[in-house]
Amino acid sequence: MATTIHDRRADPPRARPLTPGPPGLVPALTQLAIGAGAAAVLALWWRDTTSVVGMAGWLTGAGRITGLLAGYATAVLLLLMARVPVLDRNVGSDRLARWHATGGRYVVSLALAHTLLIIWGYALTSHTGVVDQTTTLVLHYPDLLKGTVGFLLFLATGVLSARAARRRVSYETWHLLHLATYLAIFLAFGHQLSDGADFVGNRTAQLAWYGLYGGVAALLLWFRFLVPVRRALRHRLWVSEVRPEAPGVVSVYLTGDRLDELRVEPGQFFRWRFLAPGLWWAANPYSLSAAAHPSFLRITVKAAGGHSAALARLAPGTRVLAEGPYGAFTARRRRASKVLLLGGGVGITPLRALFETIPGEVTLIYRARRPEDLALRTELDQLAARRGATVHYVVDEPVEYSSPLTARELRRLVPDLAERDVYLCGPPGMAEAAQRALRGAGVPRRRIHHESFAF
Repeated sequence: MATTIHDRRADPPRARPLTPGPPGLVPALTQLAIGAGAAAVLALWWRDTTSVVGMAGWLTGAGRITGLLAGYATAVLLLLMARVPVLDRNVGSDRLARWHATGGRYVVSLALAHTLLIIWGYALTSHTGVVDQTTTLVLHYPDLLKGTVGFLLFLATGVLSARAARRRVSYETWHLLHLATYLAIFLAFGHQLSDGADFVGNRTAQLAWYGLYGGVAALLLWFRFLVPVRRALRHRLWVSEVRPEAPGVVSVYLTGDRLDELRVEPGQFFRWRFLAPGLWWAANPYSLSAAAHPSFLRITVKAAGGHSAALARLAPGTRVLAEGPYGAFTARRRRASKVLLLGGGVGITPLRALFETIPGEVTLIYRARRPEDLALRTELDQLAARRGATVHYVVDEPVEYSSPLTARELRRLVPDLAERDVYLCGPPGMAEAAQRALRGAGVPRRRIHHESFAF
């Protein structure tokens, strides 16, 4: 059947009441702080610039501004991905990743503009050719040879991260390429202080720049390396069972020590590193597909690449390193008393955990290509019966049972849709169509909660 409805009434599961924070406060403050930092960087250039004369002066001044902003924005990019808990839980990992991706394009553009403008401006000042000036800068200015290598590495990573190229690389390859940016930033850092006109002889500015990069480096070291190692030693996770759920979909059960101390909220995810041949070098994000239990954790994964397909062959006893929990796709985002959970494909996994625990009146719409692709269906039926919720299953095949993802169809399935918070998780194409349909159905943007691991 295209749609299966469960409308049994029973006492909903007990859930700890959650008091949501002010909507959008932390994201707004974060953006304000980033903007204030950019203004301070521009003020540094303004203070050190008495006048701009001629074409050479304008080009060189623009080169200095773009260089300062590129250096500052690079530190901001690292901070956004440092997995600082206050940002991750209140802004959301997916939104931070989108800011990071957008900022990355700006940084590459600013760094490229800085390079071209400085070369051109210096060439006009010294009355030399662009090629001769480039050679002079790279070979004779302090730290600029290293800076050039760093810039080329950064540029290569930016090109390979462009949308057209990104579709052709796996998550693991993309992740490995991004590790090269740490080397690029290290190589490029020195020339900012030794060659930058705004830093040479300005001890205060130098100390501020060291403080900016040093503080970000400390956060990265603590939250991305030391905290995961400490948790790995404390919780000692290992695979206890791998269970098929649907074609190409398996659930991986993990157990360990003191799991209750992880303080996981339904809807959150970890970055999992399985210590097995071919898997140990990459940490992939997978949401918990059930509320955390003191004795075990569970993820449900669809084979969408080499890494995810290999999880079906994990042997019990395989050691696991888990970084997290991460993400703001939790009940804390809820503002209304009624909730719609809208999932597609394996995007059902965080919604399954929320469906078990989120307070209020809940409706779930689960879309898949075929009936046999509806993973965890038995569990969803049992949860619906237990808490008196409504579930709609929608499949694309056979075609006579398909249902379009439109505002009209969503209102037919959920007549009071505009009064609900909506939690959305699914493949990118489905998620984009769903957001358009939800907005068309009158759901305010602030009450559409979406999390994506698309890189």
